[in-house]
Amino acid sequence: MKNRSLKISIIIPTLNEAVYIARLLMYLQEHSSVKNIKEIIVVDGGSSDDTTEIASDFGAMVLHSPKGRSKQMNYGARRAKGQILYFLHADTFPPKKFDTNILNAVAHRQTAGCFRMKFDSNSNFLKFFASLSAINHKICRGGDQSLFVTKSLFQKMQGFNEDYLILEDSEFIGRLYKETKFKVLPQKVITSARKYEKCGTLRLQYHFGIIHLKNILGAGPDQLYDYYSNKITL
Repeated sequence: MKNRSLKISIIIPTLNEAVYIARLLMYLQEHSSVKNIKEIIVVDGGSSDDTTEIASDFGAMVLHSPKGRSKQMNYGARRAKGQILYFLHADTFPPKKFDTNILNAVAHRQTAGCFRMKFDSNSNFLKFFASLSAINHKICRGGDQSLFVTKSLFQKMQGFNEDYLILEDSEFIGRLYKETKFKVLPQKVITSARKYEKCGTLRLQYHFGIIHLKNILGAGPDQLYDYYSNKITL
């Protein structure tokens, strides 16, 4: 398949993201090419604010799904018409010309990958953890780095595991590492540090570390979510 024939479907799961969604959709339109983007799909999990109305006003396809990012992203992927799926959080802004970077990677037979990451924060602590996103190992991956994957590979992998209410990205990417050569592109997304600002940087990173350790040691999705819901207040 030639590079110029490929199209990207951007899939954004949302839940009460009225503060960010307009900024993100404007940014995506300004920093990508119409010829590369098949559609922008906002999959909402039951927002009580104006998220869906704003998304619709900015030209996104708005879908409604049961709450849960894994369910929402799978639902969006099933409706997507592009050959490449690009999963993006509502508070994460990809690099300029992200679409060209993704298409070039796929043209070079990179069927799945992400960008490096930095936070919209001056915290040296967060700068250090964001720098680890340059390491091409599954333990350094997360949904805030965004994710591109060809639709054919996504379907082969049967998408996200909907049992996971957290770490759904890490679980899926872990499977991708076993299936294909995962690519970490050198450009950086900028993601919000709002969770750290609300919960406390050290506290939140500690609990995230424990969750990842529990995952490595074989804890199931219910155990991971129980820890998350008991220890982390969003």
